[in-house]
Amino acid sequence: MPKIVFFENIAKKFDSSFTAIAKAAGPLRPLLKFLVVATLLLSLARLGLVIWQWPRVEAVDGFWKVLGFGIRMDMILICYLLVPIALGLFLFPAGLYSRSLFQKISAVWLSFWIIFMVFMEASTPSFILQYDLRPNRIFVEYLNHPKEVALTIWGDFRIQLLSALLLTAVMIFVVRKIFRPTAVPVERWGIGKRLVVFPLVLCLLLIGGRNSFDHRPANPSTAAFSSDHLVNELCLNSAFSVLYAIYRLKDENGKTKIYPKMEDEEIVQRIRRGMLLPPAAFVSDKIPTLHRQKAATVRQRPMNLVIILEESLGAQYVGSLGGKPLTPELDKLAGQGLWFKQLYATGTRSIRGIEAVTTGFFPSPARSVVKLGLAQNGFFTLARILKEAGYRNDFIYGGESHFDNMRGFLLANGFDRVIDENDYPAPSFRGTWGVSDGDLLRRANEEFTRHGDAPFFALVFTSSNHSPYEIPESPAAKLTTGRGTVASAIRYADYALGEFFRKARASDYWDNTLFLVVADHDDVVKGPSLIPIEHFHIPGLILGGSIKTAEYHKVASQADLPPTLLSLMGLNSEHPMPGHDLLQLPEDFPGRAIMQYGSTHAYMRGDQVVVHAANKPSRQFTFRADKLIPAGQEDPELVKDALATALWPSLAYLKQQYVLGEHSLAEVRLNSGHGLLTKIGEVKE
Repeated sequence: MPKIVFFENIAKKFDSSFTAIAKAAGPLRPLLKFLVVATLLLSLARLGLVIWQWPRVEAVDGFWKVLGFGIRMDMILICYLLVPIALGLFLFPAGLYSRSLFQKISAVWLSFWIIFMVFMEASTPSFILQYDLRPNRIFVEYLNHPKEVALTIWGDFRIQLLSALLLTAVMIFVVRKIFRPTAVPVERWGIGKRLVVFPLVLCLLLIGGRNSFDHRPANPSTAAFSSDHLVNELCLNSAFSVLYAIYRLKDENGKTKIYPKMEDEEIVQRIRRGMLLPPAAFVSDKIPTLHRQKAATVRQRPMNLVIILEESLGAQYVGSLGGKPLTPELDKLAGQGLWFKQLYATGTRSIRGIEAVTTGFFPSPARSVVKLGLAQNGFFTLARILKEAGYRNDFIYGGESHFDNMRGFLLANGFDRVIDENDYPAPSFRGTWGVSDGDLLRRANEEFTRHGDAPFFALVFTSSNHSPYEIPESPAAKLTTGRGTVASAIRYADYALGEFFRKARASDYWDNTLFLVVADHDDVVKGPSLIPIEHFHIPGLILGGSIKTAEYHKVASQADLPPTLLSLMGLNSEHPMPGHDLLQLPEDFPGRAIMQYGSTHAYMRGDQVVVHAANKPSRQFTFRADKLIPAGQEDPELVKDALATALWPSLAYLKQQYVLGEHSLAEVRLNSGHGLLTKIGEVKE
């Protein structure tokens, strides 16, 4: 009760402070209240974040810039939110002078947005801890999965959630007092005064919302003044960040507009050149990247394929990659196959990893194609081309397969069956994100055994190493003192992986199966740079009965793995994947990787990195010792290649150019002898 009285007194004092100017402000009083309250709240929240992140703010000398840009970004949101009220005041003057319906609607409108701002700011610290960003499109997308998200938040951020809800509840009480319809008589404005003042107010609000006299209105990139992405994000407010992300969803149905322009012909030309293939390999102008790939390995019978996608396993946790010694089983397996020393994820979410390893598609600032409408039928996947060769294609998961539209996309594009948490009658352990990795991999082994001699492809997606890090009792769990931590979850996931491979090695399918173990992304991607490339570094291992032990030291991308797998399986094929067959690269080519970090795109060739941030000029860096060092001089051709790589996914998606050719499947079935995919059991020449 004392706290309620305290806040009620604040509301009363705040309200009384406007009494002196009420007569002069007249019907503009609620607008002024909202302007002051919103500005004060957002500025105080930003100041708190600045103090919390002071070392990073100080490192870029950003204190005054953050506060200055912050006010500017706040004004964009505040002005646009006030436009409907100002327009209503102009159009419906009769509702201004009593407790009218318009006054009540205005009070609800203004109160809602203040409460929304408070809730978003209260949610921001937890989001920063997880993503090193303010709430953005990821925040919106996760609202589609309330069960998993709610349980994760309750498990990992319980105190923060309760604090945010408490603060929001208090603000509901306060804003009811501040924005309640006034009983104080309001001076009547004549038609002449209204015709002068309200158009002027509307004009000022629209100018404030646009916040720029350039040809483009101000946007989040306007406040990007430093090389530390989080410090740039502090200039925003979280309500604006989320609403802007929703607004930008419309761009997914059009070309990417946040990067510099390039003609379609040049984009295609540079993408083709970057594939490092002879011109004769390309077989279609309608599908520019469609090409014939000749396998590097000749096999009597093409191999089965199993991709094990490990949840949130960055190189920082893998001893063989210089990280913490949390993966002893994977480290042992690394010496039994083809181990990638410089493999980089294409994004920071699982859906990007699935996109990369199943389709070979490059990342874009839009959502993954797994969730986009035009990719829900006919889009190229490994499963689509393997199905034509007689393979049985399964997606095996321990959680809810509808999450992020995985089930719908995969079944529509070549997969025959989905096994998810509903298909485990008596799992030994079930957590927030589904059954344990032990249950998942035991089921996978059973399914592979059932296939017998029939060829199969399986995508197995783990989930135990996902917050809130719920794991069963196991020998791995006893190795760590902290249950419910990322370390304990990684140790357990690694233990389950080791158990699976001990069974697989003793199975009948081992000798003729190719396995890829690869992470979807790192656990938490953060760092004081435009794009924290060191956190895109992930483990990758290809092994199986006939795979020789080797280390691959060139830079490689997740998107390079699917064509490399086809080559190792012994399959000549025709497909549109622009990634490299890593087994057949020129000796002097240092390798390249493509990374998408929100709206920021990075193209790395060797140790040279070109970064395209939204609505900003390109910047070139040297990546050395896990740091981006500004390059002395840009390489114009490298910059153009990087830009083409950033723009091509949008172009290929919109023009539906990531498909198999009209005659490709017929040629596969007929085995026409043009070096295409051959039927199982046929000897390759």
